[in-house]
Amino acid sequence: MDDHIIEPPHVWTDRIPAKYQDECPRVVTRDDGTEMWQYEGEQLATMGLNAVAGKAHKDFAMDPASYGDMIEGCFNPVTRAQDLLQDGIRGSLCFPTFPRFAGQRFLTAKDKTLADLCVRAYNDWMLEEWCDAVPGLYIPMMIGQLWDPELMAAEIRRNAERGVRSVSFPESTAPFDEPSFHTTHWDPVWQACVDTDMVVSIHIGTSGRTLMPSDDASFSVAVALGPVNAQITFMDILLCGIFQRFPDLKVALSEGGIGWVPFALERIDRTWERHRYWADLDDTPPSEIFRRNVWVCFIDEQAGVEARDHIGGDKIMWECDYPHADTPWPNSQGELRKLLSDLPADDVAAMTHGNAERLYRWRERPDVEAILGSDVTG
Repeated sequence: MDDHIIEPPHVWTDRIPAKYQDECPRVVTRDDGTEMWQYEGEQLATMGLNAVAGKAHKDFAMDPASYGDMIEGCFNPVTRAQDLLQDGIRGSLCFPTFPRFAGQRFLTAKDKTLADLCVRAYNDWMLEEWCDAVPGLYIPMMIGQLWDPELMAAEIRRNAERGVRSVSFPESTAPFDEPSFHTTHWDPVWQACVDTDMVVSIHIGTSGRTLMPSDDASFSVAVALGPVNAQITFMDILLCGIFQRFPDLKVALSEGGIGWVPFALERIDRTWERHRYWADLDDTPPSEIFRRNVWVCFIDEQAGVEARDHIGGDKIMWECDYPHADTPWPNSQGELRKLLSDLPADDVAAMTHGNAERLYRWRERPDVEAILGSDVTG
């Protein structure tokens, strides 16, 4: 499950107290006409490849863009609903953009009082304006106060009571000089997720530490290596001890692909068999932990689909990645038909919607006819 929001300019200015208006996230226009986010006096580019849906591949660019340079569905929930529903998509889990995928923008902020207000404001906006704009379509996902696990746990409980189903979390916290998965530092967060049945959604790239072969390599190399970074997180979380302490914790890895999973399971079990004693690893093979606790996602991946029996058809979810560069929108259904047409109907149903509905406890349906009118297809 993986789509992305380009936050509209008013998210924080409408919800943050007046005394913080100059410092809270807001959009400013530069002399050259480009629009930038400004936060704590610093201007930050967050657009470019984040908002290319509807453009030809030759028009993709890394440069900052303006809201006028992207389709309205990037930042308008009702327009997006029309885009998705016309393409046969009936559910969407959206990662943030300006806060970065797991809210780590606020982890590195100077003023943590303001950062806390920003986290809470984003979560309120996500529920009250984005999700409520089209009931039944958007699966609510929150961010948390990554600098304070107890505060984040309280925010998880606050939002769980309001129907939030997932919390976004970095693929690694060590690059931020925070304790790693291999410590008990984050246990209040994991406990809150277990208590509220909230899924931990981990998107590749959240740590900012992307594997690159050289400093002068094009960023396209980093994009191609996305699944390699997903494997790093995969190995890390399965060997760090979290799932031994929290056997009911659920983790979903977004935008990392699935074709590598069969080999990774073989490799990690082999490592466990040979090194479990000196490394003080648990008695449970990591592959069993995976099949109990972890889900993986794909966009358009023939090799991964063909390997589904080695992964587990109940652990795989399709994702759209709207409005990023990898999205098959507006041809999602055609691409999926080519990819899945020879598969058993039960497998198709599980991977395209059933697994996600069960994981996120999401049985709601948008009112397609009310949004698109009576002539609904797809």
